Amino acid sequence: MSAPPPPLEILPEDWERALCVPAHPDDMEYGTASAVARWTAQGKHVAYALVTSGEAGIDGVPPEQAGPLREQEQREACAAVGVDVVEFLGFPDGTLEYGLPLRRAIAAAIRKHRPDVVITVNLRDSYGPGALNMADHMVTGRAALDGARDAGNRWVFRDLIDEGLEPWNGVRMVLAGGSPEPTHAVDIEGYLEAGVASLQAHRAYLDAFGANAPDPAEMLEGFARGAGARIGVTFASAFEMYPLRLL
Repeated sequence: MSAPPPPLEILPEDWERALCVPAHPDDMEYGTASAVARWTAQGKHVAYALVTSGEAGIDGVPPEQAGPLREQEQREACAAVGVDVVEFLGFPDGTLEYGLPLRRAIAAAIRKHRPDVVITVNLRDSYGPGALNMADHMVTGRAALDGARDAGNRWVFRDLIDEGLEPWNGVRMVLAGGSPEPTHAVDIEGYLEAGVASLQAHRAYLDAFGANAPDPAEMLEGFARGAGARIGVTFASAFEMYPLRLL
């Protein structure tokens, strides 16, 4: 019989502003959105800057139609958890490349929004044994981690200053949702339903799975119970923390 997973630490919440940087519409909705609902209910400011519009994500819908559709679904998903600032960085879905253009765009978004916390997607090569991650997620997670440091260095992407984006070295931590090696978690008791509603807002995307579509409530409850057991609560959202400053 395998040993239970080790306990997680309680995620610090003594901060006021966060920026979510996912690769695609729906990335935040597989467990992280419930935590966002908790934080907006606390009065924290949370904004989203999505790297792509998810235009390559629905097989039967051409990208020029899928992109605007998925952007609108993401706005509705964000509204369900109290977020009204939603931006799209315009990189191509499915063919993201790690490099300076992506790092620059993320650094610019961080300088613009000046968050204490950056929240992104799993940057590891899997979600656990037998569950491979995808390239767009790994690229985005790595670029978000590096972009958070780039944002504070005035000698990196110096042209951003000419655009009125002064350096911002206030990011305390980068949080990766969906990591197979989480370190921290936050209690989402009372906010799981908002997270489910947020995922359900991606109607066209979920419908494209047909009979294989997951049940949002069942799936998210399973994730949340597993994380909750590791901090002694019923439901939780788990993250891998990458500290950038002393906490």
